[in-house]
Parts: sequence; C-alpha cells; structure tokens
Amino acid sequence: MSKAALLIVDAQNDFCPGGKLPVKDCDKIISNINISIDKFKKVNLPIIASRDWHPADSRHFKEFGGDWPTHCVRNSKGAEFHPLLNLPDNVIVISKGTRIDEDSYSAFEGQDDKGLSLSEVIKKLRVKKLFICGLATDYCVKSSALDALKAGLEVYLLLDCVEAVDINKGDGEKAIEEMAARGVKKIETREVVF
Repeated sequence: MSKAALLIVDAQNDFCPGGKLPVKDCDKIISNINISIDKFKKVNLPIIASRDWHPADSRHFKEFGGDWPTHCVRNSKGAEFHPLLNLPDNVIVISKGTRIDEDSYSAFEGQDDKGLSLSEVIKKLRVKKLFICGLATDYCVKSSALDALKAGLEVYLLLDCVEAVDINKGDGEKAIEEMAARGVKKIETREVVF
C-alpha cells in the first residue's frame, strides 16, 4: 500500500471564534480532525501541521498594503494551534508566510524547522497519498491540495474536517468543486481505513 500522511492546514487560534480572522464553525471540525489524527497515529503514519507564521509587518496584512487583517503573527497567542487539537509529539510543523513579502497560502510554500520544504519532507517520508483537512477550504486548504496534485500525490479532502471563510457565499463549495474537478478525491473521516 502507498504510504499516506495527514496534512492539517492552519488550525490556529486566529482562524477560530475569538480570533482575528475567524472561520465560522471552525470549532466544530476540531473533534473530527482529532479522530483523523488518532487513525493516523494508530498505524504510525506521518502527521503534518501547517501554520501561518507571519512577521508583524507582513505585506500580507491590510495595514501594509495586503488583503487581510493582521493575524497569526509568529509567537503570538493567535498563531498557536487550536488548544483542543490533539497533535502528537512527533508532528511535523510547516511554517509559512514567514517573510515580509510572502502570502503563502499553500503549505507547500512553507518549511519545517530544519528548512526543508513540504515537498522535500514528503519525498523523504516516501508519502504517495495525502489526506488534507483544516482551514480554510477556499484559501489555504485549496492551495495546498492543488499543489499536492502538482507534486504528483494522490490527494484526499476530508470533507467533515474543513470549513470555508466564504467571503462570498458559496466560496467553500466552489473551492471543493474546483479541487474535485482537478482530481482531489472527496472523503469523510469515517471512510479513512488502513
């Protein structure tokens, strides 16, 4: 069987209720993500968590000419992973948007603590199938899923483990349709079996 990995995209405080850029119903998917984490842990498969890790003066922010309110500033409470997310001790953390001039929506634009890109990490782990969940469906999840396809991976979107920003109503559904049209397979947590 091809080796699989779980990618949890940006499940951070600032994207959840009470954060600087909250995604509606973010809290509701955390328990489903935790079920997925348990499934991958039980069979000793890699778990990767991406995070926005912006400098305070990032050009990604409205204040400096970007599109978004200030969020997920490195080492801030808002940049921390959701407190109820049960990440294992051996989780591989990918930090993205770390430079002043980077937007970095895709986890594939980030690096681990050794400076390896997500593509390099996946290659090293011999991963062929990537299961993706997290926030937000219409931005970082979509960008990560499409980049995973470009990297030649078999990509699965965990539908009950994602939520959209939906700046325009229906953005999340459109993003899911686009991912599926490009070859991302739609799946629910309960269907993940090893």
